[in-house]
Amino acid sequence: MSRSNLIQEKTFDFSLKIIDLHEILIDHKQFVIAKQLLKSSTSIGANVEEAIAAQSKKDFLSKMCISSKEARETKYWLRLLDKSQIIIMDYSSYLNDIDDLINILTKIVKTTSENLRKS
Repeated sequence: MSRSNLIQEKTFDFSLKIIDLHEILIDHKQFVIAKQLLKSSTSIGANVEEAIAAQSKKDFLSKMCISSKEARETKYWLRLLDKSQIIIMDYSSYLNDIDDLINILTKIVKTTSENLRKS
């Protein structure tokens, strides 16, 4: 499995998990955090999809950087939910998943940046 397919699948699967969490948040009338979390988390995968169809290496890098930023924002919202416990539940699975995505995206961005500098 290529690296882009791995990140593509992982971001898509993560978005599906967040859609389920979004519904829980809406049921508990946590509309603002639900919206912010849904927007940032689904943007991770959307930008990965755009990166896969990039017109250049610089375009690819730009989209992956945006994806990385969105992943970090998503982690913020998940940490906020976890620490505030406005809805008491275990967020560790979501936090582990987002840490995994951040690590993969960071490696992709770093490697792509190094390759661009060399060329």
